[in-house]
Amino acid sequence: MEAQARAVVQRLQNAGFLAFYAGGCVRDALLGLAPKDYDIATSARPEEVQSLFPRTVAVGAHFGVICVLEGGFEFQVATFRSDEAYVDGRRPTGVTFSTPQLDAERRDFTINGMFFDPIRGEVIDYIHGREDLASGTLRAIGDPAQRFSEDRLRLLRAVRFAAIFGFTVEPATWQAVQENASAIHVVSAERIREELVRIFTSPTRVRGFDLLDASGLMKEILPEIEALKGCEQPPQFHPEGDVYVHTRRMLELLPPETSIPLVFAVLFHDIGKPPTYTFDPAEGRIRFSGHDKVGAEMTIAVMERLRFSREEIEATAQAVANHMVFKDVQSMRL
Repeated sequence: MEAQARAVVQRLQNAGFLAFYAGGCVRDALLGLAPKDYDIATSARPEEVQSLFPRTVAVGAHFGVICVLEGGFEFQVATFRSDEAYVDGRRPTGVTFSTPQLDAERRDFTINGMFFDPIRGEVIDYIHGREDLASGTLRAIGDPAQRFSEDRLRLLRAVRFAAIFGFTVEPATWQAVQENASAIHVVSAERIREELVRIFTSPTRVRGFDLLDASGLMKEILPEIEALKGCEQPPQFHPEGDVYVHTRRMLELLPPETSIPLVFAVLFHDIGKPPTYTFDPAEGRIRFSGHDKVGAEMTIAVMERLRFSREEIEATAQAVANHMVFKDVQSMRL
């Protein structure tokens, strides 16, 4: 794929335009990771990009984005731009074609704002992204509050990047995440689900879990998990602590690579405990009668709210509904 991406850049440069790799592929390459895709930024206007390549799709020409089909791969080629006003917390009302520096300054985090010229082998860094990459710092470009007000999905992206890369969120950026957490609801359920899936299917899911909690995003997106805090359990069966601590411990015990139904079944397996909690003073015993079935019903409701597929919902809910079966496995016939 990199050879084809390089060929796209070369053709743009041969035609007299500036053209660089942009964003995540530059970050990943500098971290020694294989980029999953290559985005290209250029001074060429959308119509000029289309005139240079025989196979294109105008996926976002209004925003200066053309999809170029080259060598069996798809590359998003975007004209350097500045964004106009954001009114819905997700997208600008329009764009103005601009310079590489202004294009870098409109992006979300410094580690995602660098360019790379594959022909000259040069990193173009207007926002000190390389320094933050080297120090393991996640920092919003410019004013953090403004960056998050422009696109509320960046709140979740901050958690994902910090978790996956093990980075520390710069204090002003983290403060802005916490202060704006309640605004995440303007983002579509589908986009929220995508970020949650990336966080929880990552081997660093426990750090993601902790950052979602500390940021205030957990209680906004998954109040059912927030409700696990302080829900005590019988110490003879759960010496590790309340249901929240138990759930976090279960996430720790998952293998690094796991499926969507498995990881979300672990996350949701005890969400039926708070509503079924009872304490028998005569026995001095905490009970959660029927929490598995209640939890399965709640799991369906949560996953429908987040627009998971029917197949993912059914598999996850079945696991939650039946998770208590395993306590009797030692006494079962072969």
